[in-house]
Amino acid sequence: MSQHHLVCGVDEAGRGPLAGPVYAAAVILDSAVPIAGLADSKKLTARKREVLAQQIKSQAAAWAVASATVEEIDALNILRASLLAMRRAVQALPIKPAEALVDGLYCPELDCAARAIVKGDTKVAAISAASILAKVARDARMLELHQRHPQYRFDLHKGYPTAAHLAALREHGVSVVHRRSFAPVRLIIEAEDLTA
Repeated sequence: MSQHHLVCGVDEAGRGPLAGPVYAAAVILDSAVPIAGLADSKKLTARKREVLAQQIKSQAAAWAVASATVEEIDALNILRASLLAMRRAVQALPIKPAEALVDGLYCPELDCAARAIVKGDTKVAAISAASILAKVARDARMLELHQRHPQYRFDLHKGYPTAAHLAALREHGVSVVHRRSFAPVRLIIEAEDLTA
């Protein structure tokens, strides 16, 4: 694969949750070593994602994972923070790609050509690989946050706004790892301010 045709797939995980960082990954696959079973990470079981993530890390030509913090999400908004995490992931690649194929509607600002592909995680193997690495990294981070904040049960919902998570938020209040700019969290903060 010549340097001129190196293409990386880019995707993020964790735009929808109410807590925790947003993660992104960039992957340059090795065309000589195809990886079977790549798909949109949301369509795979957690176990299958773990297995594929190990394969991607050992067989891809290059890969990198990056994130944007809860503070950055609240300061920038979730879209901009996602794009920031994507840019960090591409910049962290040990090989510079000629082009980045990005899942979704928007591309981060990059030093290389970039193209947004709607539903790219189902169409482009390198984007599928990136979606898997981002999801596995974020899930691992949410399990770490569960150890520190067990009352929210991040191990079960990974920060997504499930009924159980919303109930825990109402019962225990907002933690330092919650995204204060997100409406369900902001409303709880406002309600606490009113009763204070």
